[in-house]
Amino acid sequence: MNEITTIRPSTPKDWETDQEVRWCPGCGDYAILKAVQRTMPEIGGTPENTVFVSGIGCSSRFPYYMETYGFHTIHGRAPAVATGVKLANPDLDVWIITGDGDALSIGGNHTMHLLRRNLNCQVLLFNNEIYGLTKGQYSPTSREGTRSPSTPFGSVDHPAKPCAFALGSGGRFVARGIDVNKNLPSVLKAAHAHQGAAFVEIFQNCIVYNDDVFEPFTAKPNAAHNQLWVEHGKPMLFAGGAKGISLDREALTVKVVDVVDGDWEAAGVIVHNVSNRAIAHMLVEMPFGPFPMALGVLYDDPAPTFESAVVAQNKAAAEGKLPDLQKLVAKGQTWMVDKQPHAM
Repeated sequence: MNEITTIRPSTPKDWETDQEVRWCPGCGDYAILKAVQRTMPEIGGTPENTVFVSGIGCSSRFPYYMETYGFHTIHGRAPAVATGVKLANPDLDVWIITGDGDALSIGGNHTMHLLRRNLNCQVLLFNNEIYGLTKGQYSPTSREGTRSPSTPFGSVDHPAKPCAFALGSGGRFVARGIDVNKNLPSVLKAAHAHQGAAFVEIFQNCIVYNDDVFEPFTAKPNAAHNQLWVEHGKPMLFAGGAKGISLDREALTVKVVDVVDGDWEAAGVIVHNVSNRAIAHMLVEMPFGPFPMALGVLYDDPAPTFESAVVAQNKAAAEGKLPDLQKLVAKGQTWMVDKQPHAM
């Protein structure tokens, strides 16, 4: 008599490898790794059906530390490899791990095409606004004035905004999180639930080359007043509910308003709708300082995925046909050489 084997749910420990985690002590990558390992059992993931693909950079050591299949690829090309993986086996759960330099500099072209194609995968962009692995040069997201070995007098570049880039590339899911924040797992679960390319920017502290660059909104004393965690169907409130985000209808932009006695409706505070692309654009473009940092799921509006379209197209093209390798090889520009070669 055959016995039925009960498959137990995985635990965070099942997603850990025997590899020594080699990031600088205090690096925000440790917190992100733990958040991902805690999230995987909660989404019902299985290590044998999961693939982590990375490019080059500090964050790209990630596949070594996940007990799954993985590829540590070349600089900026993780989206290309991930696309191949997903097309070869659409049932695999594919995660892309990248950084601000890897994804937005040498890999900007690949990232853009992955998002516009809408490959069903999760893209986690660790943004520390610096090139950490190569010893602290400024990156595409570094702020103007950033002093580094490559910009000793301060950067004059205008920084790229990862979430604005994702929306502009046609991304259908855009979110933000913080490395050490308790809400990061919920953002990761929402990204995984989305059918299509899910882009998550994670503010990650580089303790060696760009320490505390996000402190104005990540430090505990500043968090309540400078973080806006948006949630679908709920008003955009921050500062303990004393302030909110409202729509300036004349200027067609957003503004900060005071909320008196908790009456956010009277103050005109916007209720977040994750499928409203126009509001998502406004949220990612809000300048920090006059506005809080918008966090959580900013945009979520699924559309048909790239791999599903490819599979359907291939199925339609093959319908009613029998596989014949010899016929395929002989098809097209083939010919027979009858003449004997010239004598040497």
